[in-house]
Amino acid sequence: MPPRLTLIVARARNGVIGRDNTLPWRLPEDLAHFKAATMGHALIMGRKTFDSIGRPLPGRRTIVLSRDPSWQRPGCERAASLDEAVALCSEASEVFIAGGEQIYREALTRADRALITEVELNPEGDAFFPPLDAAVWRQLSRQTGHSSTGIDFAIAVYERQRNTPIQS
Repeated sequence: MPPRLTLIVARARNGVIGRDNTLPWRLPEDLAHFKAATMGHALIMGRKTFDSIGRPLPGRRTIVLSRDPSWQRPGCERAASLDEAVALCSEASEVFIAGGEQIYREALTRADRALITEVELNPEGDAFFPPLDAAVWRQLSRQTGHSSTGIDFAIAVYERQRNTPIQS
């Protein structure tokens, strides 16, 4: 049985997830949520997302998507495609897709679950998270909060509805 694919993302009201390969906000509560949710699991991310982080995250298996066959970093595995990355995780129960925009768009048709931190801002950006189709996704839970940096946010969990096919 293939692993459950979970998208994990922080997005602004206007869909922005990044600007100049960085987060356009400071939200420590979201970083703590990301760490708690992904600890002990595999993370699949694009090379630009990895570069923005700068290192593999402790306690997580890091698989970086890159078309460059010579790309390598200590503590990381490289995959040329999302299919290859998921195949590397065939024994896992859950795998997290951690961006960026192109990877989210590709994984959206295959994901089972989405953990979305909805940031109450409308920043300028150059990377976006696609909207979730209400006919495909249903919200399971939502917790609102106010960041120590003064930003309102909500952490929402969405699940693919059973009657909608997952594409492979």
